[in-house]
Amino acid sequence: MQSQPIRYLLCCLVLFGCGKSMEKNLLDQALASSHENIRRVMDSVADYEVQIRYTQIHRQHDSVAFTTYDFQVNDSTYFYPASTVKFPAAVAALEKLNEVDSLTIHTEFFIAGDSVKTSFGRAIQEIFAVSDNAANNRLVEFLGQDDLNRRMKNRRVAPIRVSHRLSTDNADNPTTKPLVIYVNDSTTTTSKAIINQETTPLSLQKVRKGIGFYAGDSLYEEPFDFSLKNYFPISAQHELLKRVIFPGKFPESEQFNLSEHQKDFLLDAMHTLPRNTGYDGQEYYDGYGKFFMYGDTKNNIPEHIKIYNKVGYAYGTLTDCAYIKDEKYGVEFMLTATILVNKDGVFNDDKYEYDDIGIPFLAQLGRELYQLELGRK
Repeated sequence: MQSQPIRYLLCCLVLFGCGKSMEKNLLDQALASSHENIRRVMDSVADYEVQIRYTQIHRQHDSVAFTTYDFQVNDSTYFYPASTVKFPAAVAALEKLNEVDSLTIHTEFFIAGDSVKTSFGRAIQEIFAVSDNAANNRLVEFLGQDDLNRRMKNRRVAPIRVSHRLSTDNADNPTTKPLVIYVNDSTTTTSKAIINQETTPLSLQKVRKGIGFYAGDSLYEEPFDFSLKNYFPISAQHELLKRVIFPGKFPESEQFNLSEHQKDFLLDAMHTLPRNTGYDGQEYYDGYGKFFMYGDTKNNIPEHIKIYNKVGYAYGTLTDCAYIKDEKYGVEFMLTATILVNKDGVFNDDKYEYDDIGIPFLAQLGRELYQLELGRK
């Protein structure tokens, strides 16, 4: 027969357990949903290269703690990050602006050889509102690839490798174009071009994908090689999000050097919907850049729900990195996920199951976790 102290100890172990292992894994519960949008992916999950990181947020008085759960997250397994790399470009650009006395988010400029005049703040707003490629590329010209990557790694947002611009000619040119910067309404100054390191191939699992790809009108019956493309895995995306939303949870060396005005500006840009920034709400509906919970509907997002995020989609890969906050019901959590939807295994043929499988999966995943979070509260 067990002694009283031993029975007491066993009881304590059962009741208070081993922290995370004793808590309900809401991510597992969400992925076990019977909803068809979840089931059709999970029943053939190996076909979709799904990776998910979900973080619960625990508040008590002024303290904040995190509990994180993963599904198939692996930095060594490559996925194409698409427009999610615009998130670090925006943060790095703000940090660099904070180091140059003559520049602010309101400073106007244009890229040498281009006629479009913009400002740094406007470029950042366009990145988050409608995922504008040209706006991102202008920030890459301002930073240079090496400086962008260095700034992320200095704050322990890693691994990351931004090697090319998006949807433009000579996207991987290691030399940036000069910026023509307005000192005032009539006076400009021109920055120097930045020479970056040549890109070296990535050595990762699944960096070569599929059975074929199109280049121009020609079909090549061999895997598509992503080894020279951008690399920004789930873990790094999630760490960047945490540092932006909860900077005080990190040592000063891991916090980005942003002013309070810059922090507020960034957060506002991340959650503001296209219809509230002058874009056509029919073309750029609320879920256009908010895959979790609302990506598969054109209904407006309720005012009390704020989603601070950056999505990406290209080459059949959909990714969203988001902090979701319901101010009415006190729900908040972070979620980063990616899924590949390319049934025929051919890249650049514009035959991807974004609307049929990918976005419905991410939207339902967000809804499942939101409902579970409501219950947890």
